[in-house]
Amino acid sequence: MDDFWYILHIYSGHEKKVKLNLEQRAQALRLDEEILKVIVPTKEVVEIKNGKKRTFERPSYPGYLLVQTAHELRADAENEASQQSWHLIQDTPSVMDILDSLTQEEVNQILNLTTDDEPQPAPPMLDHAVGDKVRVIDGPFKEFPAEINAIDAARQRLHLTISILGRSTPIELDHFQVEKI
Repeated sequence: MDDFWYILHIYSGHEKKVKLNLEQRAQALRLDEEILKVIVPTKEVVEIKNGKKRTFERPSYPGYLLVQTAHELRADAENEASQQSWHLIQDTPSVMDILDSLTQEEVNQILNLTTDDEPQPAPPMLDHAVGDKVRVIDGPFKEFPAEINAIDAARQRLHLTISILGRSTPIELDHFQVEKI
């Protein structure tokens, strides 16, 4: 085993700050060859607020970081670099403890790493079907009734027909811009 992975327990909400602080301190103390990586496991979150879709990253495990080191971390280790790395991490503000060592498989599982051979998860199913009557709740056609003609599940879009001045007009909207009647 060439490197070691550890999980750190830190103050929740301080993930980015602790990551940056650890990296800067390791570089300043010339331990950047010992502290190889500091990772904040994140997940992509989609939020719909006021009819606007917003995507951002949020920590998958608030209050925890992953650290990859060149040597085993122990306060009583024979290797001086290992001792210094242990003290560097323990003395970093907002770090509460070094919890446990992890295997590479556990790290991959935490980070949800996938290869191209693995099937990608299917997008979530929409709560609409072709022929459903819906009302537009966002955008320039707000409050217009519409009928679903087709569904693009991969893009989470709906192909609709609305009546404008007595004429059927095709439009395409995101699934969250309509509600069932």
